[in-house]
This record gives sequence, C-alpha cells and structure tokens, in this order.
Amino acid sequence: MNVKSVLLILVLVVMLGAAAAFSWHVWTSVGADDSGGQAMTGNGVAALIIGAVATLVVGGGLMALVFYSSRRGYDDAADLKHLDD
Repeated sequence: MNVKSVLLILVLVVMLGAAAAFSWHVWTSVGADDSGGQAMTGNGVAALIIGAVATLVVGGGLMALVFYSSRRGYDDAADLKHLDD
C-alpha cells in the first residue's frame, strides 16, 4: 500500500469514529432528564428497529435488482452507442 492509500484509510476511519461518537452522544442525550425530553417508550424503540430493518431490506432489494438487471442485459438497450448495431 502506498502513502495515499494509508492516508485515505486513516481519514475514513477517523470520520467513521467521529460519526459513531456523535451518534452515541445524540442517542444517549435524547430523553435525558437534563434536556427536558422524555425517554423513548418500548413502542418507539420497536418502531425504530422495524424502520431500520425495513430500510435495509428495501435498499438490499433494490441493489439486488440493479445487479440482476445488469447481469441479464436489460440495461443494454439504454446504451446509445449500441443502438446503431
């Protein structure tokens, strides 16, 4: 690995750590007594989990359709340079 690759990986890891730290701070501060908010109920946690899982399933399904379409050649008709053949 060259220096650019190591630097890129280091920057990305630092950004991931910052995002994780910020997410943890927001997650633990929501509903804290000093912020004046209310704690999330069991129904709220269930809705959050169901929404996250549904988002991942829809995203994965759409990506699977993109790969399926690409491998089967359904996207070839949209390529303008092959229309003259």
